[in-house]
Amino acid sequence: MNMTTKLAKNDDRANTGLTGAELADRDYDFLCRLVYERSRIHLGPDKRVLVTSRLAKRLRHHGLDDYGEYCDLLRSPQGDEELQFLIDRISTNHTHFFRELKHFDFLREVVIPKWKADARRSEPFRIWSAASSTGEEAYSIAIHLAEYFAPANSGRWQIEGTDISMRVLEIAQRGIYETEKLAGVGQNLLRWHFQRGMNQWAGHVRVKDELRRRVNFQHLNLLDGNYPFAKPFDLIFCRNVMIYFDRPTQETLVRQLGEKLMPGGHLLVGHSESLSGVNHSLKLVRPATYLKPGK
Repeated sequence: MNMTTKLAKNDDRANTGLTGAELADRDYDFLCRLVYERSRIHLGPDKRVLVTSRLAKRLRHHGLDDYGEYCDLLRSPQGDEELQFLIDRISTNHTHFFRELKHFDFLREVVIPKWKADARRSEPFRIWSAASSTGEEAYSIAIHLAEYFAPANSGRWQIEGTDISMRVLEIAQRGIYETEKLAGVGQNLLRWHFQRGMNQWAGHVRVKDELRRRVNFQHLNLLDGNYPFAKPFDLIFCRNVMIYFDRPTQETLVRQLGEKLMPGGHLLVGHSESLSGVNHSLKLVRPATYLKPGK
């Protein structure tokens, strides 16, 4: 971009009444369309403040004056890498261990006993954390399975963790967290499943190797539909994801997730979410808990 073009663009933005790094309507519309095309994440007017705040530091990182220049970067040949960063920032949720505890109660009280009671089952017990973010959900599941499967069955469970964000997957694979993230974890579980950091790692814990090895994390866009799993799951956690999608995308996602459930398997969504009005074949059995009929 030459100086004349840059000055013209700045004058154009000045004519809109914008000053500093405000997000112009046309730039926000472009970001919304681009994110939707690549991830099916729907950014409505209520997400404008979030987008502005999450990208402000990125403008400073690139030495850009405004969001219009950031949109130009996304349009450039180098835009694909920056788009991945943008989606990372928009899709990252705040999470913690044992979030929405009633789902873990359901896992312990209903799902695991049901699997244990099925003497015909020869396949491992399989769970998918479909939007695993920084890993707390997947490791919370792993802790439950490690606690409730007898040592004789310790090899008979598998956990897959996926996310659209490469950045959060790197955190999940490391398994290192600030201790405040584990406020709801009992002392016995902390001692059995985590290592406390020392010196420069004081105030942090790391998931022990034997537990980290039980969770396979990989990059996945849920809307691609080409899921890399040959075998179905007994339970799928896909929580606090639907809120990002419009109704047609929700229906597509629920259908695709249902295809990866075993008959008699369950899908868990966030308690702030609902499949009401979404066309699907699952049966609501508890709040935010759905059953795939057939077994």
